[in-house]
Amino acid sequence: MSRTTAHRAALAAALVTPLLLPLWAAHPARAHGAPTDPVSRVVACSPEGGDRAGSAACRAAVAANGAPFTAWDNLRVANVAGRDRQVVPDGKLCSGGLPGYRGLDLPRADWPATRMSPGGTLTMRYVSTIPHTGTFRMYLTKPGYDPTGPLSWSDLPEKPFAEVKDPALTDGAYRLEATLPSDRTGRHVLYTVWQNSSTPDTYYSCSDVVFPERKDAAVPEKKQEKQPEKQPVNTPDKQGSPEGKNESAPLTSPSGPPTEPTSGSTSVSASVSASERPSGPSTPMLAGGAAAVLVLTGGAALAARLRRR
Repeated sequence: MSRTTAHRAALAAALVTPLLLPLWAAHPARAHGAPTDPVSRVVACSPEGGDRAGSAACRAAVAANGAPFTAWDNLRVANVAGRDRQVVPDGKLCSGGLPGYRGLDLPRADWPATRMSPGGTLTMRYVSTIPHTGTFRMYLTKPGYDPTGPLSWSDLPEKPFAEVKDPALTDGAYRLEATLPSDRTGRHVLYTVWQNSSTPDTYYSCSDVVFPERKDAAVPEKKQEKQPEKQPVNTPDKQGSPEGKNESAPLTSPSGPPTEPTSGSTSVSASVSASERPSGPSTPMLAGGAAAVLVLTGGAALAARLRRR
């Protein structure tokens, strides 16, 4: 290599190196992020939170924090290495145990929340500055979770309901899809842990979500009780009825007295009035009984007259 060529190479290195060093140094510092959908507490209560930042919960969080959440994308703890439950204390999961975010740990039931469907698809938008490798772990508080108490590790299942490794960064955000548990109702916390593999940092976030309450299971039973009323009544033809009227077959037993109709069924003969019922068989019986009385009365009178003679 000539002296001129070596000089040029040294000069190029001297010019390029100062330009590269700030980029390299800023690389880990810019590896920030937080969920914006479902919105996390730190984003909702930040100056970028819009109307949600003015909610009662966010005002209380800022007051307890002592400062606004301007660094909403910097809630990270170094060197956790998967030991989340050992490093982050109970009651401080939303702040990651960092004093600068302690207002996020307030036990309240009025945090800005996102509506979810049980068993539905969760599509999370996790905003980040630059691409980084790592794994997202998503937890959902157990059934029966009480939002008025401090969030503890015991409120979360041992295993996440979803894990996403190294998703692509598109338009400044990671998009994570997962199937939500199907047995949640009411208010819950979606707890997201992003453990970087290209940096020593782990990020924590709390997103408040609301599931609809279960519908009353007694409604289908009421419909089933009404079904027998819609069934048509089985009636014999005119030849099977002495009077030529249709009657419900189950009301008459083939060998015995009429049977009682079952509950919920419709009876045609039960609606027939007494004046419309046949009276043929009872008329001859009444006439025969009157004639017998007259014969007995006449015979007694004749016997009394013969005795007097």
